[in-house]
Amino acid sequence: MSTRDELLRALPAVHELATAAAAASAAAPRWAVVEAARRAVAEHRAAILRGEQPGEIAPAAVAAAAAALAQPSLRRVVNATGVVLHTNLGRAPLAPEAIAAVVDVAAGYSTLEYDLAAGARGSRHGHAAHLVRELTGADDALVVNNNAAACVLALSALAAGREVIVSRGELVEIGGSFRIPDILRQSGCRLVEVGTTNKTRIADYRAAITPDTALLLKVHPSNFAVVGFTEAASLAEVVALGREVGVPSMIDLGSGALPSTAELRALGVGGEPSARDVVAIGVDLATFSGDKLLGGPQAGVLAGRADAIARCRRHPLLRAVRPDKLTLAALVATLGLYRDGRGRDVPALAMLGAAPDELRRRALALAAACGPSPHLAVIETSSAVGGGALPTAELPSWALALDGPGAADAIDRALRAAPVPVVGRIVDGRVVLDVRTILPRDEVDVVAAVRMLFAGMTTG
Repeated sequence: MSTRDELLRALPAVHELATAAAAASAAAPRWAVVEAARRAVAEHRAAILRGEQPGEIAPAAVAAAAAALAQPSLRRVVNATGVVLHTNLGRAPLAPEAIAAVVDVAAGYSTLEYDLAAGARGSRHGHAAHLVRELTGADDALVVNNNAAACVLALSALAAGREVIVSRGELVEIGGSFRIPDILRQSGCRLVEVGTTNKTRIADYRAAITPDTALLLKVHPSNFAVVGFTEAASLAEVVALGREVGVPSMIDLGSGALPSTAELRALGVGGEPSARDVVAIGVDLATFSGDKLLGGPQAGVLAGRADAIARCRRHPLLRAVRPDKLTLAALVATLGLYRDGRGRDVPALAMLGAAPDELRRRALALAAACGPSPHLAVIETSSAVGGGALPTAELPSWALALDGPGAADAIDRALRAAPVPVVGRIVDGRVVLDVRTILPRDEVDVVAAVRMLFAGMTTG
């Protein structure tokens, strides 16, 4: 048995190991090969110092580690979870028109802040505003980089240093520890809670109004639902009270949507408020996301009365939360689809509206392409909206169900290790790949990943 010192002396030099690894595979860049070699030598040295005998370092293993290092951490995956607006997977995929608009603007210079007709400086805030006005019926509109920013900007502009009245049942926390009370404090407002968790009446708002009240705020419950013995003052009641006492009203729609309530119901997401509907009620300001039910890029949209938007536009915070050219290009293209009556071409809405019969046909075709296997079945399942919208809604769907030797988490791990990772969900000991959220262009990657999985089962 070799002594510890002999084993340490036998370790290869990093540059020699890197050269051997590069010869084994030229796929990874030099920096990644050198780093992988350095790590391998360091790991073996640590093992030897612990009294182990780790053996030789294989150049092929170093090459594989280098290839993994060179992979970007932000990369494309297949969403087979059935959650249409999956926050962890980037929420709404963009329409081809939005992708083309981003590429066109990103490849060179643009009219981001240039007025071609006047030959002078323009404003980035005009590119999307007219479309939001047209689609929501609002007097004016403003776009920022996400809905959290929209809320902070609106509260800072309309109510800093003064009271904001909110129902206790709407003091929500959504993903990333975004809490309404914290946002109010950060915006310099003083929170006034009214009602109870399950019941808040318009009389509660009225009783809390003082000369220092700056805003009546409604908040969409987003990712939870209170059912049973409940009551909530409607937005119409809050708006009417605000008009009566001269206090502005605001609603944070969270996910938000541009189709009407009837159109949303046809998609299977009835009950989600439409931006046009809340603007029609007369709320002074509504905020909502661009990358959820709207189906565009991450953005925050403010729509409402001209004076409220003007106060937000004048606030110094706007510069810190303004959108960039890529966001605006994607959002304008997405809004253009709605304007042109092509809302169903927005991928998120197309997925939500997919008929069960079509999903079954796609699942059967995918299963056939994967090849016959006792470890593969086509099953009925249910999808979710996601994105903080309708947490209790279940959309009937179809899926591939995978099982086999080893636990379901091993199958799940193998699919996530595919060249194009496939992310599914585990249900009753099987990995379920819901076809509702598998984009047509991703089907070939699903087939490749499943075939690779089956090949591993056979050789294993």
